[in-house]
Amino acid sequence: MPLSRIVMRLARNPGTEFADGDDHRGYALVAPLTADGHLDEAAYAKAKDVCLVRRFAPDEDPVDGHLVRSRSRWAFDYGQAEDADEEPFRLGQHRFAVGEYVSIADEDGRLLTYKVTEVTPA
Repeated sequence: MPLSRIVMRLARNPGTEFADGDDHRGYALVAPLTADGHLDEAAYAKAKDVCLVRRFAPDEDPVDGHLVRSRSRWAFDYGQAEDADEEPFRLGQHRFAVGEYVSIADEDGRLLTYKVTEVTPA
């Protein structure tokens, strides 16, 4: 079961302080993908311990966590209190291919858009 390393960088988000985007702010994710670029739930079940996420930003230390599947939803778990987890918005419906966009809710519940900039074998 091959894993992919997916890098998503903050895209333009009009109406926010990130109106022009920020290539230095985003997520690096290791996860199994289907042939068409969606998260592979069956493969994830066999490799969940190695499905990692790193949130990065120039004004904060990187934060490491895990990709988790719970109650039919995908989330990023940083090992904090349950309600502190990032809740990606419809992450399972997104296609992880270079140039595609992914919506992720930040810690304040605000939906931000990220652009997939890299997908390589992990």
